[in-house]
Amino acid sequence: MSYKNICVSLLCSALLMPNQVNAEETTKNNIENTSGNSAENSTAENDTGNSTESSTESSDTTVSTNAGQAAAMPHFDTEVAGVPFIISTEQLGTALGVSGIIKHAGQPQASIFGLGLYSENDSNIGFIGLNNYALPGLKQWLFSTEYYRSYLSNGIYYVPSARTPSEPLATNKIIAEGSESSLRVNAKYVLPWGLGANGGARSLVPQRGDITFNPLESGVTSINITPFQQKRDVTNYDHLPNVAQGLELQLNWDNRDSIGDTESGSQTRFTVRRDFGDDERNSWTTWEVEQSAFVPFDGNVLFKEQVLAFNYYLADTPTWDNGTTDKHRPPAFAGIKLGGFNRLRGYSSGQFYSRSAVAYSAEYRVKPHWQPLHNLPFYSFPWWQWSAFVETGQVADSFDMAELHDDLKWTAGLGLRFNVEGVLVRIDYAKSENDAQMWFMVNQPF
Repeated sequence: MSYKNICVSLLCSALLMPNQVNAEETTKNNIENTSGNSAENSTAENDTGNSTESSTESSDTTVSTNAGQAAAMPHFDTEVAGVPFIISTEQLGTALGVSGIIKHAGQPQASIFGLGLYSENDSNIGFIGLNNYALPGLKQWLFSTEYYRSYLSNGIYYVPSARTPSEPLATNKIIAEGSESSLRVNAKYVLPWGLGANGGARSLVPQRGDITFNPLESGVTSINITPFQQKRDVTNYDHLPNVAQGLELQLNWDNRDSIGDTESGSQTRFTVRRDFGDDERNSWTTWEVEQSAFVPFDGNVLFKEQVLAFNYYLADTPTWDNGTTDKHRPPAFAGIKLGGFNRLRGYSSGQFYSRSAVAYSAEYRVKPHWQPLHNLPFYSFPWWQWSAFVETGQVADSFDMAELHDDLKWTAGLGLRFNVEGVLVRIDYAKSENDAQMWFMVNQPF
């Protein structure tokens, strides 16, 4: 597969669009990493606090009244935009698709996004998300839902292989016909302090000003309750578990100074996922801790903004060895894994799967004074950003810090990020020890 084919086709399709179209949302799902691993459920795996909020938080809407009271809503204009696109990948061949977004969809802070595509080998992908809706009388709550489905006639998947003492982390790469789906319904309770003191809708301001390191005064603290269901069926692999269904709880303190264009601050997330199981499905539990920090530096003759961004990730499956072998382990597509568009970007999505994982990321992000995109006729490009990044991480069959730090995998790469009509588009190229990947995505990796 040609890297050029992907970028050129997407850029050409964007440039052919009429004015007022948000071309960036074309890339909501990671349809085109360089190994062709296009179906790895990018939208579902982006936690709701990241992917679901981006299109709304990056809009310039500031809600001045309780969005839950329909009668008290300020005047706002609904914005509708759509863009067709063409891509070419190893799995799909040539594919045609269309994406669309509705900003301020019935409420000032709400949005609806959809995407669909169909390829020459009869594969298809679809996604729809309804984001940040408020209900009357529930000032501190925001509700979102998203549904993703794909069918690949020539899909690339990573599945667990037989484990041996000499090769405890092995996975098998397979090419097969398969289908995937994911349904998430998120209820977000914004705690009534910091930027959440005036309600959930008013906490969605893109620029947050000065920050402190006291959650009672700064940032947005939220509790996310998310029932989920994930399915994956791979032809001739009927022995693999194919359903994960349960409840996700997340505590999130987002103390960044802005969304997408972060210069300083931090973000802390703790997530627990539980599948209670049934007669045909394993029960299991996972937890994840993620900490990000951002350090600004003064500009210079080349760059008007410089930021060092750091991310730490630690995860475990405490039920892994409970009972009989594999009885309380999640399916590979729903469990703890590394590789993909956010962590270890030089590897394919889900390439490393096991009980526990650790990962470290560092990015140097700069905004150059030189900005050649101001004069493009079709879209508004307020800024662009260059990045260089390094990552390292590992998975292990036990929650042991020494084992997790043994033979760490690494990636290094370069990235471009564009603010296109208020939404952040990311293009990353990452090199690992044995491979290279290119990702065309929405939102920063952290």
